[in-house]
Amino acid sequence: MSTVLSDGVIHVSDDCKACDHCTFICPTGAISGELGQKHHISPKKCINCGQCLINCPFNAIDEFSRVEELKKALADSQKFVVVQEAPAVRVALGEEFGQAPGTNVKNKMYAALRKLGFDKVYDTEFTADLTIMEEGTELIHRVYGFLGVPGFEEVGPLPQFTSCCPAWIKYAEDNYPLVLPHISSAKSPQQMWGAVAKTYLAEKLNVDPANMFSVSVMPCTAKKYECERPEFIASGHQDVDLVITTRELAQMIKDAGIDFMGLPDEEADRFVGLSTGAATIFGATGGVMEAALRTAYEILSGESLGKVEFDAVRGLDPVREATVEVPVKALGTSLPVSVCVVTGTKHVANVIEDVLAGRSKYHFIEVMNCPGGCINGGGQPIHRDTY
Repeated sequence: MSTVLSDGVIHVSDDCKACDHCTFICPTGAISGELGQKHHISPKKCINCGQCLINCPFNAIDEFSRVEELKKALADSQKFVVVQEAPAVRVALGEEFGQAPGTNVKNKMYAALRKLGFDKVYDTEFTADLTIMEEGTELIHRVYGFLGVPGFEEVGPLPQFTSCCPAWIKYAEDNYPLVLPHISSAKSPQQMWGAVAKTYLAEKLNVDPANMFSVSVMPCTAKKYECERPEFIASGHQDVDLVITTRELAQMIKDAGIDFMGLPDEEADRFVGLSTGAATIFGATGGVMEAALRTAYEILSGESLGKVEFDAVRGLDPVREATVEVPVKALGTSLPVSVCVVTGTKHVANVIEDVLAGRSKYHFIEVMNCPGGCINGGGQPIHRDTY
């Protein structure tokens, strides 16, 4: 077992002031320690979300870092190093270089990654779109199974939960194993991309998967845990070799002496790099739900959804719900699809317990651990001057 899987990603440093703020932030009760004594994190309970890290007023909580290993890989002429970046990274990275929060610096980011020595620069939005298609189609199959349509007897139960957030997935595994059949079987966009990179992409580029080094830039510290999970070896090699956060990428750019804002605008490599606007909204809570709903609606109805807005699944309330009337062309009827969006793992217990008790009214449930979604992930820029 890797160090990350056994010891976790997040650790309290010796600079801990024992202020107890982190115990209030933690959604799982993983942090222990008396007021006035250094605190400790239980790897078994920790879901590696990093919310304690970004909220610690004394910078006394650290994450496991593999930046030095990445630098060695970039300097190794025998390794073909590819990189993907999540949608939430591009609108946060600029903060580290004096830009206003929310500024989209994706084209500078692509240029900086090439300056750092990556052989190919792609975008996780490509497999975010794949996730939309997979989760949306799986939802349709589960709905057909629920309605008794022949040929769908063996599909999973309703409601279906999303599977993109590794912190939420670990929480479910640790605390509610009976709910696992309800979780989508789709990999997260990060892990889909890693699998595609070392199989299809490696074949098309004529690169031996054993020599391909796959890197992710993520807004999320839990992604460091996810990539180490032993099931993610589609090519026979680890699909994603390592993950760095938005903060770590910014520091690498600074360490390399790159004038980030002075870089020319560049585009990501297009092969396995194209994407839609549906992938872009993954970074905010409700984004996965909205994108999957649009996909399911168009497949079931056979019609383009046009400009219909799913306003009810947007916003920052911890639990939001909506019902969407979806025409089912194959059955000659319509189905009211009830959905729920949960932002913040500490708010999901009641939703899960309703599912397990058989009293849930929902068909599809999105869960994101971090408040507001990935945009506020544990790997994003920190502004402690606001404390």
